[in-house]
Amino acid sequence: MMLDVRRLRLLRELKMRGTLSEVATALNFSPSSVSQQLTLLEQETGVELLRKVGRRVQLTPQAEILVKHTASILDTLEQAEADLSASLTTVSGTVRVAVFQSAALALMPGALTSMRRDFPEVRVEMVQREPETALYETWARDFDMVVAEHYPAHSAPHHPDLDKRDLTTDAIRLALPPVDREIGPVGSIADARDLPWVMEPVGAASRHFAEQLCRQAGFEPDVRYQTPDLQAQIRLIASGNAVALMPDLVWTDSETTCRLLELPETPRRTIFTSVRRSGTRHPAVAAFRAALEDAAAAPH
Repeated sequence: MMLDVRRLRLLRELKMRGTLSEVATALNFSPSSVSQQLTLLEQETGVELLRKVGRRVQLTPQAEILVKHTASILDTLEQAEADLSASLTTVSGTVRVAVFQSAALALMPGALTSMRRDFPEVRVEMVQREPETALYETWARDFDMVVAEHYPAHSAPHHPDLDKRDLTTDAIRLALPPVDREIGPVGSIADARDLPWVMEPVGAASRHFAEQLCRQAGFEPDVRYQTPDLQAQIRLIASGNAVALMPDLVWTDSETTCRLLELPETPRRTIFTSVRRSGTRHPAVAAFRAALEDAAAAPH
């Protein structure tokens, strides 16, 4: 009996994503096609792999065994592809990268420019994602690499099959409107207790960090504005309508009229890359990771 790896992957995707429709969306299949391929896998194995539970399907114990082995099979195939690519004289291939906004603005342009110069046969595809989601999606093989972040006392989700490497750190400071748009004398974060705040939506690591810092200063922030777009946050601050905690990377290659106030103990955010361990040796992935590290080390 020879099992079809593509069908095994569909079974693993179903385990991770929960429904046939989500598997179909992730892999650009139709739900009926996914169902048909899994039926063929059942025929190949000669055992029941799926059971209907209401409107959903549930993996049988035998399916769980296959899923466990499929992860190792996919890792081995990825390592084989990396070794094959490393045997060639030219670095080529596609690197799919998930990145959060401020890193996309500050690090990606320089890294992409150096890749185009040094490795013209490598295609880099970038999608903006929130770090928590992107880490999972990289582990699930939607991306080859993620550029993510973690804030003090708020670690990013841990996935044991991902290889994490720090890129840089940046200080977090209180961003205030310009002097000519003064919304009140502010000499410390405690002085901002009665001011309107802009933050990322609930659930974001930066939101949790900002709320905790305000609470440690003795107040609950008046979060009047919510947006994941840091450029929009900056516009609200510069126009005198809000204050916020901002990491220094957002000011890369740009001048701002906002006033930046140092915080106690100078908290810093850590920016890092994560790659599946089985893919770390792929020359294109390694080249782009190095390009990101060079971009992070360059003066801004």
